[in-house]
Amino acid sequence: LSASAVAVTADEEVLPVAQALAVEMGGEPVVVAEEDRPAYHAALAHASNHLNILTAQSAQVLDRIGIEDPSRVLGPLMQASLDNALASGAGSLTGPVARGDAGTVAQHLQVLGGPDMPQDVRGAYSAMAQSAVQRAVEWGLINSSAAADLLDILSQDPR
Repeated sequence: LSASAVAVTADEEVLPVAQALAVEMGGEPVVVAEEDRPAYHAALAHASNHLNILTAQSAQVLDRIGIEDPSRVLGPLMQASLDNALASGAGSLTGPVARGDAGTVAQHLQVLGGPDMPQDVRGAYSAMAQSAVQRAVEWGLINSSAAADLLDILSQDPR
């Protein structure tokens, strides 16, 4: 548990004891209200589990196009992206969605929907890109016209 966050939920009178116990176990106590525990768990599961799936999908696509060691390609990029996202938040979004580049997104969808690609990748790419479009608008990276173009492409049926 070294340096891991440990959710602590306790009544105020025993909260310091619960926090000290988390520290004793080598963790970093994070106070979470009882009613917020499901949301806390959902956020952590979303980050951890979906990062694993994203990594596996990306590695599989690279493997399918002949990249011998996908982890060598993905590792530095994903670590830098994670570090940047944790440090910069909204300022960390890059790529075709952040640029409003609908043509590149359409090309990605076409390639990812090909017969040689894993079946779940296109759907996952589309879902995450739709979320990225919403965030890009909220963060002022793209305007509503660019967002509409992107969402139109992302909603098209691949067949």
